[in-house]
Amino acid sequence: MTAVREAPLGAAAVTGGAWVFPGQGAQHKGMGASLFERHAGLVDEAEDILGFSVRELCLTDPERRLGLTQYLQPALYVVNALSWLEARSQGAAPAYLAGHSLGEYNALLAAGCYDFATGLRLVARRGELMGRARGGGMTAVVGPRAVEVPELLAEAGATDIDVANYNGPEQLVLSGPVDSLTAFAKVLKERKVARCVPLGVSAAFHSRYMAPAAEEFAAFLREVPFAAPRIPVISNVTVRPYPADGPSVRELLSAQIHRSVRWREVMGYLRAHGVHELTEIGPGKVLTGLWASSREDREPVGSAPPTRTAVPAASTPRIRPERLGSAAFREEYGVRFAYVAGAMYKGVASTDLVLRMASAGMLGCFGAGGLRLERVAEALRLLTRELGPDGPFGMNLLHALDDPGLEEATVRLYLQHDVRLVEAAGFTQVTPALVRYRLSGAHRDRQGRAVTPRRVIAKVSRPEVAEAFLRPAPESVLRRLVGEGALTPQEAEAAGELPVASDLCVEADSGGHTDGGVAQVLLPAMLRLRRTVAAQHPAARDVRVGAAGGLGSPESLAAAFVLGADFVLTGSVNQCSVQAGTSGLVKDMLAAADVQDVAYAPAGDMFELGAQVQVLRKGTLFAARGNKLRKLYQQAESMEALDPGVRRSIEESCFRRGLDEVWELTRRHYLDTGRPHLVEQAERSPRQRMALVFRWYFAHSTRAALAGEAAERVNFQIHTGPAIGAFNRCVRGTALEDWRHRDVDAVAAYLMEGAADILGERLSVLAQ
Repeated sequence: MTAVREAPLGAAAVTGGAWVFPGQGAQHKGMGASLFERHAGLVDEAEDILGFSVRELCLTDPERRLGLTQYLQPALYVVNALSWLEARSQGAAPAYLAGHSLGEYNALLAAGCYDFATGLRLVARRGELMGRARGGGMTAVVGPRAVEVPELLAEAGATDIDVANYNGPEQLVLSGPVDSLTAFAKVLKERKVARCVPLGVSAAFHSRYMAPAAEEFAAFLREVPFAAPRIPVISNVTVRPYPADGPSVRELLSAQIHRSVRWREVMGYLRAHGVHELTEIGPGKVLTGLWASSREDREPVGSAPPTRTAVPAASTPRIRPERLGSAAFREEYGVRFAYVAGAMYKGVASTDLVLRMASAGMLGCFGAGGLRLERVAEALRLLTRELGPDGPFGMNLLHALDDPGLEEATVRLYLQHDVRLVEAAGFTQVTPALVRYRLSGAHRDRQGRAVTPRRVIAKVSRPEVAEAFLRPAPESVLRRLVGEGALTPQEAEAAGELPVASDLCVEADSGGHTDGGVAQVLLPAMLRLRRTVAAQHPAARDVRVGAAGGLGSPESLAAAFVLGADFVLTGSVNQCSVQAGTSGLVKDMLAAADVQDVAYAPAGDMFELGAQVQVLRKGTLFAARGNKLRKLYQQAESMEALDPGVRRSIEESCFRRGLDEVWELTRRHYLDTGRPHLVEQAERSPRQRMALVFRWYFAHSTRAALAGEAAERVNFQIHTGPAIGAFNRCVRGTALEDWRHRDVDAVAAYLMEGAADILGERLSVLAQ
């Protein structure tokens, strides 16, 4: 049925509005009555595919199957599709498309992603899997205070209930066990919050309980081809336009089964992008009513930056965020944006964060730094199972200055799991372990070019380090690796034409370890350095140079791209996202931070060297106490040499225990983790023993923050830069002000779309 796939027609006039398609719940007996005869050929085809009469089901429903998911969903898809054909025949096309749950399949059909028959087979399989699910139910919650329900769920301890649909400011739908829904409905009634209406469904749709169905559907989707949308289709999952590539479309469609329908935010996105007229295509007027009732709704998730109060005029050049940065970067990693959610240590950049980014067609890196290898291996098993080795994800590889064995063991683990991308951080020189990772599998292709399956995004802030990454691996390192059997002679031979890094990320002043660099100085210098190195080693031209540090607003991203960044990498803003692997208390503190609420403190892992990290200052005394410990270390030769009053003060404030007890805990930790040599060194050197004891405070302050230990709040070590304050200012007064609405992909899209709009405006001004 290719003729059906050809919409929207190239000659059709774009209305500037949006066409939306209803989902389950809009059905009624008699729907489609005026359409079946006019499109008899398509209806016949549908009935051949489904094995039952769509006409009979919709018009008379003699066996009362219209309420059964496995029959209703394909029938509604057919009626929506025929309604769309009628609307298209009028010669107009919308600027945007969207659909509520099932209706999204009709939106993708209207965008030309597949033909009528393919979409029907998809919906039939979806309906079968969802109809097979049993147990649980759904309850609609309606009332002016419905917006309070998500917080009340946590307050009431109803942790087994999910919000399935965010339909509007006064309407949402809950999914979960029936008994729990009934009990929570009583709570809402007693508090006079909202009216609850149980829905006649067989299972808890759009909730965690549908994950098995989503997995089965994902397997079914693997064999289905998808074309790029010809009109933007706003996803229920991401509240962003569907990407152009098939794998991302598959991920979104499978995720849609067990994720919330964010319809309220979809409407906010459309309004923010200039849509004033919405046309509902299909039976009923449910979505039309929600649009009308949301007219005064300030929900802006998915919108353009809140600081921008007007929709760009028609003469303003429209820059798409998908076009910012390097096309080669997007193509190589198979992503929508030249954007990376960077690795944050101790799993703060969690598997949930990485998977969420991947489901939206974006790149994220897991924060393996500081984690035991068993934990890293567990994360790898999950990520490779869900995304495959070629999926859009990377793993952090942190340079272990005092423990090269750990770095080597991490590389062995990554090669064992066939990891294709690492984000290399903290390197002051190119190490054998890093070279081994980069060149494992290197070879020459049929054209004789040196290629490798492994990519390295190297974070740098110093030109001499950047130059080492732009050049091929040192000969001395290659000889050593070949001699040890860690590389084959063929892999080493290919190294001469391969830079150590596939991408450089120039890191200006940022959260965590920082040299305090300035982006406007560093980035142009590194771009010139790339040109200089490329004169000797032409392959350096292909190394993309990105920007990191201080990226907390659309304006800062726009500035990075103007300076010539091939991609951007964010950190601090993601630590305050729903998916970040840190405590809710830390996220509350970060969401309240302003641009000035950060400070510098000693880095625990390089305490003796005096390296610094940037941390949150507001609400914690960590920076002051950490700097005090560093000063004491510089002044005293041992713990025994400390002034008794000073020692007692730090024992009570920082450590909450005696220093001798801390040493015993530290000693036991190093012995248990296979590092007895550090204990032996410390027992020979009182000053080294003091350093290890003081280091304990830095490890403890991190653990307490990650765990959200409220009693230790003043000692929380929270790595962040002023970018988090900038982001908080940008989203003040919007739904993103609450971190519970900050899905990491929504943060990314907000920043990238805002940057694109800003650049479009600037171009318009310059053209005047």
